[in-house]
Amino acid sequence: MVVIATVKGDVHDIGKNIVAVVLGCNNFKVIDLGVMCKVDKIIEAVKEHKADILGLSGLITPSLDEMVDVAQKMDEAGFKIPILIGGATTSRMHSAVKIEPNYKGGQVVYVLDASRAVPVCQGLLHATDSADYVDDFKEQYAELREEFYAGLEDRKFLDLKKSRDQMMQIDWKASPPPQPKLVGKKVFKDFPIQDVVHAIDWTPFFQVWQLRGKFPNRDYPKIFKDEKVGSEAKKLFDEANTMLQEFIDTKALQMHGIVGIYRANTVGDDIEVYKGEAGEEVACKLYTMRQQAEKEGSDPYFALSDFIAPKGTADHVGMFVTSAGFGLDSIIQKYKDSQDDYSYIMAEAIADRLAEAFAEVMHVMVRKELWGYAPDENLSTEDLIKVRYNGLRPAPGYPSQPDHTEKATMWELMDVQKEIGVELTESMAMLPAASVSGLYFAHPDSQYFAVGSICKDQVTDYAARKGWSMEVAEKHLRSMLSYDNK
Repeated sequence: MVVIATVKGDVHDIGKNIVAVVLGCNNFKVIDLGVMCKVDKIIEAVKEHKADILGLSGLITPSLDEMVDVAQKMDEAGFKIPILIGGATTSRMHSAVKIEPNYKGGQVVYVLDASRAVPVCQGLLHATDSADYVDDFKEQYAELREEFYAGLEDRKFLDLKKSRDQMMQIDWKASPPPQPKLVGKKVFKDFPIQDVVHAIDWTPFFQVWQLRGKFPNRDYPKIFKDEKVGSEAKKLFDEANTMLQEFIDTKALQMHGIVGIYRANTVGDDIEVYKGEAGEEVACKLYTMRQQAEKEGSDPYFALSDFIAPKGTADHVGMFVTSAGFGLDSIIQKYKDSQDDYSYIMAEAIADRLAEAFAEVMHVMVRKELWGYAPDENLSTEDLIKVRYNGLRPAPGYPSQPDHTEKATMWELMDVQKEIGVELTESMAMLPAASVSGLYFAHPDSQYFAVGSICKDQVTDYAARKGWSMEVAEKHLRSMLSYDNK
């Protein structure tokens, strides 16, 4: 018996669905608790079903804290059954360092993908060898923790003042910010699906189904030539396109989007966003974080605020939300009612691809028309996916700005829920789940980077700027702390 759940705050994780199906096909009885499960519901289900294994899945970084909480509560309740950890944001190291120490009575096991779940579960429940199997994990994870904490001692960081002193410097007079054609927001309701199909990145679609060809045939369309998974990938692709055409014909799935471009200037490590074009009244602030891990040479220490001009120079920041999830719940329910697991997982995967493709199409519209800083650009879908363009399109919760709570500012400024119906959960996940959001930076010197680990001085500074306590700041930023705050 395996109980599997997506932890509180996470609204969507296709991988969890596939794990449930794969385990079910291998004689495991699976109780799928669904999404956004609170710890009390999870523990009650473990008790009720006398579970042998608990599986936790998470798609966004706030899930990492929720998994720690579940492990603590499971331990307090006296459980000793193994806990499987999986999902896009999770890792073997995080499982070993942050989750397992909170589950002293049992074992935490990280599972990379659905294909690994079956042998792992078989090993954990083996009639005679399960104890040795668990001991192997205990030893591996103890070594990982030792490696992690030794690495913390070896890393060198600049204090926040020094990293700010070495920030990126743009010559705004020599390279002035491009001025947008649109100032304000523009809403797109019922955007035609057929207008984004050409921008679909199919490679992640095959990864959802655990189809990974050998190099150099890992990516679409080369995967069709892979001798091991090529024919299966082509069959899956054809069936996905049949379903996609059905969505176009029936209009059962709808896409909505919104884009906003606003007057803005940098003040310190923050970006002030203004009401109107005068740049006098502040509408909100976008808070950014700066790299602190020591670099060789004279490379700058980036923050997103570096890419917006300071006061005295007219500049702007953009933001967007796209969603392809409207109507998806009804589609999925239809397939669930007919016990067609394959089709409802397929529908979720297609909706995710459409939301991403809509974001790519929106980005082109911004670059060529709405902002207009690249009017003559003629990039292919591959160019966009591989970031072969000037400017920047980062998202809160990702490496350039790891704080998911910055989404709330975007939602309030653009009135996203009222305009297009996309909501934010308390953990900053988007509903419908097949949604994408992010920011636009137009200056050609803007570039992608990872903030990486940050020090306590920056956490303290960031907390003060956002009006948080240190406890709240460390909770939201836990995955990037350069120090142990347990």
